[in-house]
Amino acid sequence: MKIQNLAVIFIIIMLPISLVLTVYVQNQVQTITLQTSYDKKLKNATYDALEAFQLNTINNSTSDLANSKLRDINASVNTFFNSIAEQFNLVGYDKDALQSYIPALVYTMYDGYYIYSPFTNTLNQEDEGETYQDGDKIYGLKPYIHYSCRYIEGSTDVVITYSLDNYISIEGLVNGNPTYMSGYLLDNVFYSIDSNGTVFARYRGIDIYPETLSENLAYSENNTLSEIKSWQYTKVNGVKNYNEQSHWFTIIGNKKETSNLQYDNVQSNSGVEYYRNAFEFTMWVRKNLGSLTTSNAVDENGKSLADVYGQDIEIFGTDQGNATSIEDPNSNFNQHRLSVIRYSIEKNLSIAIANYNRYASSTSANFQMPELKEDEWEKILNNVSIISFMQGLSIGGKIYNGYSIVTNTKTEEVVNLDSIYIITNDEYYHRATDSDLTEKNNNSYYITGAYFNIDFERKSVTDGTNTIYYYPHDELRVLYINCKSNRFK
Repeated sequence: MKIQNLAVIFIIIMLPISLVLTVYVQNQVQTITLQTSYDKKLKNATYDALEAFQLNTINNSTSDLANSKLRDINASVNTFFNSIAEQFNLVGYDKDALQSYIPALVYTMYDGYYIYSPFTNTLNQEDEGETYQDGDKIYGLKPYIHYSCRYIEGSTDVVITYSLDNYISIEGLVNGNPTYMSGYLLDNVFYSIDSNGTVFARYRGIDIYPETLSENLAYSENNTLSEIKSWQYTKVNGVKNYNEQSHWFTIIGNKKETSNLQYDNVQSNSGVEYYRNAFEFTMWVRKNLGSLTTSNAVDENGKSLADVYGQDIEIFGTDQGNATSIEDPNSNFNQHRLSVIRYSIEKNLSIAIANYNRYASSTSANFQMPELKEDEWEKILNNVSIISFMQGLSIGGKIYNGYSIVTNTKTEEVVNLDSIYIITNDEYYHRATDSDLTEKNNNSYYITGAYFNIDFERKSVTDGTNTIYYYPHDELRVLYINCKSNRFK
């Protein structure tokens, strides 16, 4: 056969294959491009939702109250959907269409979480001008789910609710006695009375004394913006009460409101009381629940969860990972606490997403819980977070199945060491984890106040026309200037 004939045959065979491969590669590139683009859009919308939540909590003096928190979360949800609709506007999807592809949003809080997803209403009700009938399928926040686990050992049958730090609540029967207790778990605590008769606490070499809390504040009164002024305050039931010549007031919606607080002493013993109560609570837990192990964990029906939590360990012991205290990250308590939180979120979120298949009438996608990476779980288990999911959109060669996780490190929800800023009498700002605090404590320096990192964020007050911007604590700004002269530590 002539070589020309072979060339023709080769072209006839290879040309269709080449064309098919070209089309396949182009489709794969387009799919990857769309996947990356959709991931970015989902991440941006989740960031917008977090920023809205964070901004509302920073500027809301009652943001840690339940009804106020719900308003902040609902506002954040609306921000998410408005943002993602804007992100996908050029692609041809509007807000209503996109909602069909979002099976769930998760807001992890301090001691539990909210899941935003559709559900079947079982009660006639009116909410913000909308009327819901029994049997209607509506989108909304489902009831708050706590990070809880039940334990049964002999005459002890308790539910322990965990949090993102070392705070727990205990409810049920302890040695046959009805019990409800809550508190922080801490080791290495000492408290006593000094030579002046002042009660103080010592934690890991640092002395904690009663302190007078204060912060800069601006507000609206009689439709007039106030001047920025430093006010002493105390916090009662989650609300800051400011002292004004033996009278008290609060700030509600940026407006000054008279408080009925009957309290003469501005000085706060909250720091000392925190460590004293934590010490006593830890001793009680070890005495009454010290024998509890992970094998005693059961579900709501009493079925053992031993296979879920793996190795059988004493929950309130400290031997695992060479931990020296119960609050250490490697302690038995913290390892089990993280397992309980993760299991609860995985279980209920999987159910919520799987159930979404009954509500997604506009798409034939099979909604299911994706497998999150270990580093992503580490973020979720240690921070207030928003987790968003988007599934079912066609991106060429496959169906899009994406999620985004954004954490909030500036919040009053979680009081971990990284969220506390300490002011000492040398006019320096410190993190609670700074290694030089012990040295300063031994050299006659002392703590003048400890505040949330959120208290160093800029706030604003407006009367509708004018706006005042201010920092509740301006030490951060002073130190930023001082860092140019090497004074920042």
